[in-house]
Amino acid sequence: MPTQRAATLRRSDNCTEVYLYSKHWPCLFPQHGPGKKHLRRIRLEPWQEVLVKEATEEFIRGLIDSDGCRVVANDRGVKSVRYHFSNRSDDIRGLFCTALDELGIRWTLPSRYQVAVYRKAAVARLDEFVGPKA
Repeated sequence: MPTQRAATLRRSDNCTEVYLYSKHWPCLFPQHGPGKKHLRRIRLEPWQEVLVKEATEEFIRGLIDSDGCRVVANDRGVKSVRYHFSNRSDDIRGLFCTALDELGIRWTLPSRYQVAVYRKAAVARLDEFVGPKA
């Protein structure tokens, strides 16, 4: 929106809210729309695919930050680190799995809506750019 200025609001909790109103947001984010997200078709536009390809690690980190977690489990006295990603949208899970495939990170589907990364090498690779949440 090069012809518009964003408004900011400084909050008391050390956060700044940024506002920019436009009828053209759906042009930039065509996935946004009415109805439940998991029932809508979610596809990346070609320009979005280019951005995800250029920043695949950041894309995965954002998805894990929003709908995933890193777990440190204790399996019979053995510490085990895992990543889980859960989303009801087949399309969003597909985007996540495709991004993992791009980086050569092996994943599995332990349940209908969940993607998991268990293997040590795959977890170590995710730890390089995701790691524990602060």
